[in-house]
Amino acid sequence: MSDPIRFMYKGAVHSVNESAPTQTILQHLREDLHCTGTKEGCAEGDCGACTVVVAELQGGEVQMKAVNACIQFLPTLDGKALFTVEDLQQPDGGLHPVQQALVDCHGSQCGFCTPGIAMSLWGLYLKQQTCGTTPCRRDINDALSGNLCRCTGYRPIIEAAARMGEFDAPEFDRAGLLASLAPLQRDAMFIYAAGESRFYAPRTLSQLLEIRADLPEARLLAGSTDVGLWVTKQMRILGDIIYLGAVPELRAITERDDMLEIGAGVTLTDAFDALCRHYGPELDEMRQRFASLPIRNAGTLGGNVANGSPIGDSMPWLIALGSQVVLHGARGRRVLALEDFYLDYQKKDLHADEIVESVRVPLPLAGRQFRTYKLAKRFDQDISAVCAAFCIELDTDVVRDVRIAFGGMAAIPKRAARAEAVLRGAIWSEAVLRQAKDALAEDYAPLSDMRASSAYRMQAAQNLLHRFWLETRPEHAMPAVLVNAFAWQ
Repeated sequence: MSDPIRFMYKGAVHSVNESAPTQTILQHLREDLHCTGTKEGCAEGDCGACTVVVAELQGGEVQMKAVNACIQFLPTLDGKALFTVEDLQQPDGGLHPVQQALVDCHGSQCGFCTPGIAMSLWGLYLKQQTCGTTPCRRDINDALSGNLCRCTGYRPIIEAAARMGEFDAPEFDRAGLLASLAPLQRDAMFIYAAGESRFYAPRTLSQLLEIRADLPEARLLAGSTDVGLWVTKQMRILGDIIYLGAVPELRAITERDDMLEIGAGVTLTDAFDALCRHYGPELDEMRQRFASLPIRNAGTLGGNVANGSPIGDSMPWLIALGSQVVLHGARGRRVLALEDFYLDYQKKDLHADEIVESVRVPLPLAGRQFRTYKLAKRFDQDISAVCAAFCIELDTDVVRDVRIAFGGMAAIPKRAARAEAVLRGAIWSEAVLRQAKDALAEDYAPLSDMRASSAYRMQAAQNLLHRFWLETRPEHAMPAVLVNAFAWQ
C-alpha cells in the first residue's frame, strides 16, 4: 500500500503519486510542475541556484529553513510546505522587499543565481521579522554562504541584504501556515511506493527499529546532503529508503550525566546552536565554516557521524572531546567511544539491524581547554584539507590528560596516539611540543589529493598543534590575533 506525498505548495495541498522516491524537489518543480524559477546549477548542493525554503511543524511551531532543492528527495516534503522564488510576489503584484533591494542595489546580472540568492535572503528576512533585529554582516554572510555568483562580486548582493529591511511587506502568516500544516501530519508510518522502490518514514523509534530489522539492506536517509549526491552525481539506484526525519525521539536534545545528547535526526543548525551554548568561543568558527547554511539546515550531526568520512568536519572535535555514539538495534542499545566506531575506510562497527540513535558530547569541565581548527581553500562551504581538534587538561604546567584528533590525515577520523603519549604527564613546554610534533609523523601517513599534498597536510597538522600550544600554555599565552598571524606564516 502506498500513500501519496502531500505538502503545501502555492497555498494549497499538493499531492504526488507517481514520482520516483529519489526524484529531487528541484526535478519535480522544473520537470513536472514547469515551475522554472528555481535553477539547477551543480546538482550537488554547492552553488545555491536551487535554494528553496521548506516549512515544517516542530514542537508546535512553524520552522522555516532554506535548503538545496537539488539534493532533497521529494517524499521528504510530506507534511511540510514548499516555497520558491515565485512565492515572493506580493498580493498587489509588486516585488518583495528582498527583490526590490536586489533591483535597487544592482545585485543581479546574468540572473541565473538570483532566485536562489533571493530565497536565502528571504529566509534571513523572515528571521529578521520574527526577531525584530537588523542582520549584521556576519548574519548576511552566513545566509549567503551557500550561494555562488560569478557576476557581481557579492558587494551589491550584500548591500541588498543590508537594505531589504528598509522596505515594508505584510507580516508572514505563520499562524495560517500552522493551521494548514496541522491536518497533513501523520500518526502512522508514511509509506510511499513508485516503481520498485519504497520510501518509509516511521513516526516512532520503535517503528524505525522494526522496519530496520525487517529491511537491513534499505538505505537510511537523514538530511540527504550526501546520499542525494549518490543519485544526482553517481546515478545510483538506492532501492528501499528508510527516512529518519519524522521520528521525534531522534530530533531531541537532552542534558544528562554531564553529557549533551543529540539525536541522530537533529539538524546541524540545531546541533551547533545547542553545542555553542556550552562551547561557544571554541566551536563558533567551526559552526560558521561547516558547509553552508542550507546544508546545515538539512544535514544532521548523526548523519555526519554515521557517514564516517575521513574528511568529515564533526568527528575530529567530537573525538577530541571524548564523545560517544549510541547505537540501537533489535538487541538493544550499546554505547561506543566515537573513535572506536570507525574501523577502516567507510567501515564502521555497526550491525545490519542497528541505527545511530544519538551522539553524546561531554559538557565543559573546569581546567579543560579545547580548540578545533579547519584548513580549507575557501572560508565558506569547502571541504577540509586538514581538520584538527585538541583537548587538554593541565595541572599547573603538567599535562594531566590530552586528546588529539585529525580529519584528512588518515582513512578514518583518528586520534594521534603517539603524540598524546609524548605529551601525557610531561611539562606543557616548547621542548616537549617539538617531540609531539615529530610524533605526528608516526601517527599519520596522509595522502596527496586535489586538496593538499601529503607534505602540506603533515606540516599543517604540526603547525596547528603548535598553534594550540601558543593559545594554551600556562604563562605568556599569545593573543589570538598574533596566533592567527603565526599560524599562516
